[in-house]
Amino acid sequence: MTRFIFVTGGVVSSLGKGISAASLGAVLEARGLSITILKLDPYLNVDPGTMSPYQHGEVYVTQDGAETDLDLGHYERFLRSKMTQRNNFTSGQVYETILRRERRGDFLGGTVQVIPHVTDEIKRRVYAGAGEHDIAVVEIGGTVGDIESQPFLEAVRQMRGELGFKQSILIHLTLVPYIASAGETKTKPTQHSVKEMRSLGLQPDVLLCRSEVELVEDQRKKISLFTNVELRAVVPVMDAPTIYQVPRMLHDWGLDEFVVDRFNLDCPPADLAEWDAVVENQLNSEGQVTIAMVGKYMELLDAYKSLSEALTHAGIHNKTKVKIRYVDSELLESDHTLIDGVDAILVPGGFGTRGTEGKIHAVKTAREKNIPYLGICLGMQVAVIEYARNVCGLSGANSTEFNANTDHPVVGLIAEWIDAAGNKEMRTEHSDMGGTMRLGAQVCHLIPGSKAHEIYGSEQIEERHRHRFEVNNNYLPQLKEAGLVIGGLSFDKTLVETVELPDHPWFFASQFHPEFTSTPRDGHPLFQSFVVAATAYQSSKTGS
Repeated sequence: MTRFIFVTGGVVSSLGKGISAASLGAVLEARGLSITILKLDPYLNVDPGTMSPYQHGEVYVTQDGAETDLDLGHYERFLRSKMTQRNNFTSGQVYETILRRERRGDFLGGTVQVIPHVTDEIKRRVYAGAGEHDIAVVEIGGTVGDIESQPFLEAVRQMRGELGFKQSILIHLTLVPYIASAGETKTKPTQHSVKEMRSLGLQPDVLLCRSEVELVEDQRKKISLFTNVELRAVVPVMDAPTIYQVPRMLHDWGLDEFVVDRFNLDCPPADLAEWDAVVENQLNSEGQVTIAMVGKYMELLDAYKSLSEALTHAGIHNKTKVKIRYVDSELLESDHTLIDGVDAILVPGGFGTRGTEGKIHAVKTAREKNIPYLGICLGMQVAVIEYARNVCGLSGANSTEFNANTDHPVVGLIAEWIDAAGNKEMRTEHSDMGGTMRLGAQVCHLIPGSKAHEIYGSEQIEERHRHRFEVNNNYLPQLKEAGLVIGGLSFDKTLVETVELPDHPWFFASQFHPEFTSTPRDGHPLFQSFVVAATAYQSSKTGS
């Protein structure tokens, strides 16, 4: 039977529930247990797929094509198990399901209410997402006290009663602020947050106390006394130099031992050697490179969370510190000096016209000055546009996403394609925005002799997608004749997956999103090769 660990947050948001949940999962997994993590989001959107990156940050795409919360990226980076569409659901999905059932007459004319109908649907989805895993960690989005999260917390209260003391644990993450003017840490916000939990019928078993300074024993005892949480379960979580140190931090405070004792599980001690190696390499790098990331959502860097982490992972595996220079592509249009002096250039995915010409300029600079270039999704499309304009001589070449009337639509909306299961997917410009893209893990064929084949060391790979537009095959003969190499093709070999320039030291772009499969322990061959190329370019500049 699956045991459940519920994780809630109090006092303020952005304390790191996702990283805490993922880190605990990593330690329990290191003890030989099968772990999965669910994220329950209280907002009414069906999924984050149509939300602005400024509102929500990155949309993380799972292997089965679900557009999910960015916390699922943390889960996959910390765990060996893969997340699916069952690992993330929203209030919007819950209410949509209930209302469809009501319209079908499934409730036999009864009154549909938050209790029991909404809470029952939440519980059903939690149990389904847990599957057959030993432990399911369930993170409740938002902060205790938010009105929209109350049905989720009520569902947790009901599940705690159904499961019993030995089958569930409630962890509450709170803030213990340090007041610099007084030179003191204050426990009162934590006490009030637990009081709020109790008013909802929930007594935390564990408190994770976020603080920027160390909590002394007397403060832990005070928190324990006023919150009715045993002392060993009051766990300080201080700011760490790297998030990958948090599993070791939780283990050192005995949190995993508390969990296995409570659940009466017989399992070996945690082997955290891999995590220790990750931290050692990250904190003791032997060099540094600067990579310009040229995008349009630079006011909220969480929009590129997986990408930033993938570059960090590549640095870890090369023992090189990767310094990311975040460049607003719209500003780059008027100030070309923003990418001066970098060791490599990366253009990530994105939607819409704003800042596009700045991205195209970044591609041109990388191509002409032999600076290593990596384009991802839109980054590949602007690479093709730049090549078509400036090498093939196709003046005004563009994507129909940016100019529907362009004379040379080298990138356009794809109307139909075959997915990995052999099913035909179709869409038009009038299709709904949500859930209509080419999504999830799909097979890509790599051409022997190509840079893509050299990097991956395989003729067939599987990477995740999230896009509506593709390279227009009608222009492939001209692009190839001018020197652009197509190194990868889709499952049915009809769509361009990767492009490269053989006469350039390192110029590579992919339609897929490799950042979603990079992890700190395993890295990713594409990003590792990119960082190696950046290091080589840096050496060529300095003559070392």
